[in-house]
Amino acid sequence: MAQTGPIFRLEGISYRYHGRHSALDQVDLVVEPGEQLVILGANGSGKSTLLKILDGLYRPTSGRLWAFGEEITDVADDPERARWLHRRVGLVFQDPDVQLFSPTVYDDVAFGPLQLGWPEEQVREQVARALRAMEVAHLADRAPYELSGGEKRRVAIATVLAMDPEVVLLDEPTANLDPRTRAALVHLIRGMRDLGKTVILTTHELDIVPGIATRVVVFGDQERRPVASGHPSEILRDTDLLVRTNLIHEHLHWHGELAHTHPHAHDGEHLHEHR
Repeated sequence: MAQTGPIFRLEGISYRYHGRHSALDQVDLVVEPGEQLVILGANGSGKSTLLKILDGLYRPTSGRLWAFGEEITDVADDPERARWLHRRVGLVFQDPDVQLFSPTVYDDVAFGPLQLGWPEEQVREQVARALRAMEVAHLADRAPYELSGGEKRRVAIATVLAMDPEVVLLDEPTANLDPRTRAALVHLIRGMRDLGKTVILTTHELDIVPGIATRVVVFGDQERRPVASGHPSEILRDTDLLVRTNLIHEHLHWHGELAHTHPHAHDGEHLHEHR
């Protein structure tokens, strides 16, 4: 049955590491089915923490959280309900080596379905489907340590897709990839829409946003909560917002007696606007 209400609803969600260091502060957020939502924010704005809360790995310090119409605020303390959540939501960590630990790529992708107790034939079908979706079927017999960084990212995503979740959470999936590999991965992530997946992705790389997002939520690195939400083109045109949230920075240049600033993106892509 198709999800009729929000996938996630967060009200006043806060999280403090060791009870002292604030990672999230009063986050209100609604995620609708079928969205490809990009959480855009500088390092330290709480993006990774948010995904771990949505996946039930962390319990919020305060606030309330719903998933698929059920309150799951305390799901991190309830193994049975956590299993229910993890069947419907899959998290791909920023470091793919966290998820790749088996002798072969095939074994890694099959690990999740096997833990769910699926029949052998169903496991084979799901593994094959996930490998094809990420275009890594030719790597099935390779050892993870033999893969390139981009190949590891694709295989890590395949380990989640093999369990056929309704929601895929991606933490900085294109970090430290070369431009060609990054563009190919963006194309594959965009294709998850055709698989019927709701996608929530975190990044600080502005250039990948138009190729993925149906909506962008910007987190402030000081506020550690959403400070703006909108269509990708709307957000990316708001230079003042991007500067204020530390997603681009301004360099002051002098030419004789004339001074002007250039807003620069942190990932190396330059957005020029003379002032």
